[in-house]
Amino acid sequence: MSGEHRIALLCELLGVSRSGYYAWRQRRHEPGPRAREDHVLSVQIREVFTANRRSYGSPRIAAALGCPGRRNRIARLMHEAGIWARRRSKYRVRTTDSQHGGPIAPNRLPELTVTAPDQAWGSDATCVLTGQGWLYVVVVLDLCSRRVLGWAMGAHLDARLMLDALQMAINQRRPKPGLIVHSDRGAQYASRHYRQLLLRYGLIASMSRKGNCYDNAFVESFWSSLKYETVYHQRFATRAAARAALFEYIEVFYNRTRLHSSLGYLSPINFESQLN
Repeated sequence: MSGEHRIALLCELLGVSRSGYYAWRQRRHEPGPRAREDHVLSVQIREVFTANRRSYGSPRIAAALGCPGRRNRIARLMHEAGIWARRRSKYRVRTTDSQHGGPIAPNRLPELTVTAPDQAWGSDATCVLTGQGWLYVVVVLDLCSRRVLGWAMGAHLDARLMLDALQMAINQRRPKPGLIVHSDRGAQYASRHYRQLLLRYGLIASMSRKGNCYDNAFVESFWSSLKYETVYHQRFATRAAARAALFEYIEVFYNRTRLHSSLGYLSPINFESQLN
């Protein structure tokens, strides 16, 4: 009724002070404590989201901010701000040639309970499209810490890539004899040179069952993360550009920074350091 009567008269009739009325009117246009907290939290969410390749959803952002109990609140603020983790697009290229006459190792993973690093490694290959053609990528992953221990890239998928990736992992970790190295049934993993490298260091070959990709699910999960968070959202003019981006993803982001839900929201290197 302030447009119809004087404020002083209204305050007198309603039994309130004019200073109290003006203070109330001022507070009405100011955000409350929760709204101010939401604003600060929204800024932090965007910083974490941007710093982590725009790929984190609410669980990882909550873990990164050290407030897992606020996951629902963070999800709400992300929705209100239009912040969405990148959705994946797909292309599939076959990299496994299992039609060969080489020896096939049994799947030894079901017999093993992995409780520490360097008990079992997984290896696999994929490819990345560039303006110069495919870039083939091979990694060796520790099945306990999910850390990428060795990797190799090249224009052709041959046994040399598998050998280079495995040798890099061996040079980095110096594993004891008896460590299991799991892979698919590809011809490169059944090659004489690859088997000789395993034998030289006392490593034991293990291979997935025919047509069963779940046997190598740890490495398949890594490929999914790599492509989802790096490959599918940019175009590489050259193989060298793709190689540089993948190197940065593996060595700078994935091994050292990226939070893994299966590791209690720690990075692979931080997870290993807590085991020591």
